[in-house]
Amino acid sequence: MSTIKRIYKGATMSENLKITGIEIYKADIPFHEPFRIAIMEILCAQSVFVKIFTDKGIYGMGEANPYWGITGETQSINIAGAVDLAKLILGKDPLNIEERNKEMNKYLAFNSTIRSAFDMALYDIAGKAAGLPLYALLGGGKRSFWTDNTISIGEPEYVAKKAVDYMNQGFQAIKVKLGTTKELDIARIKSIRNAIGDKLPIRVDANQGWDYHTAVNTLKALEPFGIEYCEQPIAHWDYDNLRRVRESTTIAIMADESLFDHHDAYKLAVGGCCDYFNIKLAKSGGIHNALKINAIAEGAGIKCMVGCMTETRLGLSAAAHLVSARPNIQYADLDGYLFMKEDPIIGGAQYNIGEITITDTPGHGADVDPAFLKSCEMIAVK
Repeated sequence: MSTIKRIYKGATMSENLKITGIEIYKADIPFHEPFRIAIMEILCAQSVFVKIFTDKGIYGMGEANPYWGITGETQSINIAGAVDLAKLILGKDPLNIEERNKEMNKYLAFNSTIRSAFDMALYDIAGKAAGLPLYALLGGGKRSFWTDNTISIGEPEYVAKKAVDYMNQGFQAIKVKLGTTKELDIARIKSIRNAIGDKLPIRVDANQGWDYHTAVNTLKALEPFGIEYCEQPIAHWDYDNLRRVRESTTIAIMADESLFDHHDAYKLAVGGCCDYFNIKLAKSGGIHNALKINAIAEGAGIKCMVGCMTETRLGLSAAAHLVSARPNIQYADLDGYLFMKEDPIIGGAQYNIGEITITDTPGHGADVDPAFLKSCEMIAVK
């Protein structure tokens, strides 16, 4: 591999590249049905695609899919932020990802989702310039893996029907959104177990919906039902009680909304607050910080999952390369595009039911269908 000097449209990794323009696209993709979690409801994927051009003919693609109840960003906020970030990096070296992230983090300290789109596009450029798929650029190997499929909040009969459907499709694990009342959440899991038996593991996610006492009482009641882990049972800021919840139940606890960047990872690890980390590019600000989170997790003996918002296969492809490249990432929750009525992405990670296979195409391998992009509102920064 070290002897390869692949040329991509006239550029090599040894040459200097310069960012010459950025295109920002507003993309609304409808769901089959509303997606409900404890803190919000989403009716469609309101993504922002970012396309970064260079002077050597290489371009990189990124995606931001904001969840306002988690990151505080909306599609409109992300578009406005993208224009500013585009002006910030215009004319600069896209391969100096360290410096570009430092600039973006300083300029938009809390807008992690739109920063992740730019980070993703920069890594796409770096992979293309090197002639390497992203997993190899990250120094990792290629492996296929499975994602679970998620059931949003609904009545017990509804969630049981969805669980049976997912099982019959061939998924190997089911994730269930909880975080309402103890009685309803227990009823949901009982209904699912009655419908599918013990054939599949169940993972639950309260999305901060419980207080401490409700979390402890609900999780204790759910212990007989074979729950693999529970994501974010209580408020993101309540580290002390997250640790207490973990100590009060046999169900493993996974930090999600409590974990944005590597600083959060350090505090969670030192505090003994959780058993697992849920890394999301939309929270971490992209691959650059996600790698730091995983490194801290490895040092603390904490396994990770890479999760998602409801990105298309473009954002999910970048996340899939991260999973492949880091064996410490034990779980994947990369099911976002499965909720969409259309798939506007060409190339990228391929799904066989829930089994995900990445490609050897340089970069993350995914692009947006040009016909779809033509239907999107676009802002160009040059």
